[in-house]
Amino acid sequence: MLRLSVLMLLTMANVMCSDAQPRVLVFSKTTGFRHDNIEKGAETIKQLGATHGFTVDHTEDASLFTDENLKQYRAVVFLSTTGTILDDQQKAAFMRYIQAGNGFVGIHAASDTEYEWPWYGKLVGGYFLSHPQVQHADIHVVDKSHPATKHLPDVWNRKDEWYDFKDLNDEVTLLMRLDETSYQGGKMGDYHPMSWYHEYDGGRAFYTALGHTKESFDEPAFQQHIVGAIHYAMGN
Repeated sequence: MLRLSVLMLLTMANVMCSDAQPRVLVFSKTTGFRHDNIEKGAETIKQLGATHGFTVDHTEDASLFTDENLKQYRAVVFLSTTGTILDDQQKAAFMRYIQAGNGFVGIHAASDTEYEWPWYGKLVGGYFLSHPQVQHADIHVVDKSHPATKHLPDVWNRKDEWYDFKDLNDEVTLLMRLDETSYQGGKMGDYHPMSWYHEYDGGRAFYTALGHTKESFDEPAFQQHIVGAIHYAMGN
């Protein structure tokens, strides 16, 4: 009987510890192009959460965007979402979630999402316009004070799909810009942002254009980039 009671107490303690961790929702619904790295990316973020002190749920069910469900999460990650993914009620719930002081992280095709929703466009910070073929390029890390970039070299050479953007929000803080002289096909010139963050409508928003390839999610530097983004979005 005593042994059973001890086991029950240990189980309850483990549950309480798990519940004490901040929760993050990874959302990857697509109604346009679908990246083949989504499942790998979601699993990687779950593993990173287990290592770095946050619990991760992954869904593509937009009906979970309600006030009641979202309030359990400190941040929501849009992982290469595309197209129109939320209806009007779900959009309203997500807006209230951000306005309540919570956080958003957009990864890669999160900028190829909700083109007809101006509030979201300002939140994510810009919309996808085009990209050349996947290739190596140099990223200049212009701000290393942020947890998503403090571990990176001044010039980070890596292989990815390099987005061009339109409708950029000029109120964001730039973290990384792309050197268009280091690859072929860029369309933005000297100012080609790749990652940024800002406080927005009561909450916090972070975006990185990186993460097209499956291999990205195996890179320790990219993994730490995502961890830092999530910690920022959670308010840490």
